[in-house]
Amino acid sequence: MSKVEEGNAHIRAAEKSLKTTLLKWRPDFEVAADEYNQAATCFRVAKSLKPCRDALLKAADCYKENKSWFHAAKSLEQVLLICRDLGDLSEIPKLAHSSCSLYQQHGSPESGATVLDKAGKILETTQPEAALPLFQRAAEVVMGEDSPRQAAEYLSKVARILVKLKKYDEAANAIRREIGCHQQIEHAQSIGRLVVVLVLIQLARGDQVAAEKAFREWGNYCEAPEIQTLEMLLQAYDNEDANAARAALNSPFIKHMDVEYAKLARGLPLPQQEYAVPPAGVRANAAPPYVSKASDQPSASQETVEAEVNQEVETLAMAMAAAGVSDYNNDEPQKATTPEKKKEPEEEKPKASEEDDEYEEGLC
Repeated sequence: MSKVEEGNAHIRAAEKSLKTTLLKWRPDFEVAADEYNQAATCFRVAKSLKPCRDALLKAADCYKENKSWFHAAKSLEQVLLICRDLGDLSEIPKLAHSSCSLYQQHGSPESGATVLDKAGKILETTQPEAALPLFQRAAEVVMGEDSPRQAAEYLSKVARILVKLKKYDEAANAIRREIGCHQQIEHAQSIGRLVVVLVLIQLARGDQVAAEKAFREWGNYCEAPEIQTLEMLLQAYDNEDANAARAALNSPFIKHMDVEYAKLARGLPLPQQEYAVPPAGVRANAAPPYVSKASDQPSASQETVEAEVNQEVETLAMAMAAAGVSDYNNDEPQKATTPEKKKEPEEEKPKASEEDDEYEEGLC
């Protein structure tokens, strides 16, 4: 008897236990679930994956009817792996969330987080958008159970996916939460690396102030190479020195980070130098020259304006000539000439008489 025939026999036994009769008013869900489980095992051995998946789904329904939450969650977890082998990834997120809920209902939240982690790893490479909510829920579940070390691991995966999707605002928040988890377990070395990542993310957002603030806030957790690299990088952005920034980003410390963070560093926009004094012969922010197409041939309106201006100039010149101004074009108009007044001769003073002189000599 082949395994497929044995599995079909278990399926018939499960269906029989679900039937009701006059003396059996309630289906026997426990027996049916066990039969479906055995049928799934037979189909798995025979590498008949679709019948195996269907048998596991029916077993999970029977376990739920019997309020066996743990076994129902376990069956859905196995279905998740069968879907991976079949290449049907569309149902994996739904199955993972359902299995996690059943594990939580049973009182095993850590097992539920593990299922979410498995599903996230399956989807992380090909469908990062679908894997992101799985890791986020896994982190929330273990944080509720006061497991900061496990939460930091899930938040690290969340941050990497957000950086890959270029959602830098959410990635910065995930990094801060991860730093908080490492602070609870006092793992300073991991915090130092995360500070470097947070600075890179803030620079990718174009917020240099936030990058400097992050370094000031958590820089005491960094080691000497990390501090040296960050100081060089922030100083380069502050001075708008693209060469220094490129040298800092090419440091071995940053190159040997996680793949997504190393890619982020390679694609980081470098600061652009703005000239305080423009070079000789170059006009800063100059607009391109514009020449009207009709500039070669003056229009009728231009000729009319020129005629009016010439007429006004002639009228003004005649008026100034009448007023005595000789040359209109000179910067300082010449004043009209007027006849000079003759100077009147000064009255001669009367000379002193000789008698007065003799008298004055006699007195002396």
